[in-house]
Amino acid sequence: MNPFADPALAANYEAWYQAAGCRADQLEKALLAWLLTRFPLAGTLLEVGCGSGHFTRWAGEKTLQATGLDISLPMIAEAERLDSVPYVLGDALALPFADNTFDLVTLITTLEFVSEPIPVLEESLRVAEQGLILGVLNRQSVLGWQRRRAGGPVWGAACFFTPTEMAQLVRRAANRAVEITWRTTLWPCWQGWLPLPWGGFIGMAVHWR
Repeated sequence: MNPFADPALAANYEAWYQAAGCRADQLEKALLAWLLTRFPLAGTLLEVGCGSGHFTRWAGEKTLQATGLDISLPMIAEAERLDSVPYVLGDALALPFADNTFDLVTLITTLEFVSEPIPVLEESLRVAEQGLILGVLNRQSVLGWQRRRAGGPVWGAACFFTPTEMAQLVRRAANRAVEITWRTTLWPCWQGWLPLPWGGFIGMAVHWR
């Protein structure tokens, strides 16, 4: 069962960003903003697995025309309650968009919760004209270990990846040559990001050569 289909979880999802997750959220957004500079001509963006729209709203604030998609009706309802960004109820395995509809597609803490990451990446690549931005929790980090140990309905259902594993998945899903740029956040060790394989949050840009 999809843990994000729980209306109670959806109603309280944003609270984490305002409290315990505030500093991590700021650092992750700073890394994602840096990755966005790899796509200076991008004007439109689709976030797949948008949840309550936290990062979709943020992308809209970056002057991108953003759209969010999620399979959870309670999450979509919460996202629509919080702002007027366009949201679509849909499945990441069968995106309801034509090829190259968006300049960018983002998946932020989404791939950890899908059963078939390669088909999801294939669909995301299909509708993206310029590239992808991925945000994934790192399996070989202290943060990843803490989340796995916490378990529960959310983290107990998650599958984490390393930067190397993520790059391998992307290359398997792509039907073209791609360039991959990645960094990991080092909070709480350091308030920045570096290409180190043990940082807690992996930010990855995938663009065409």
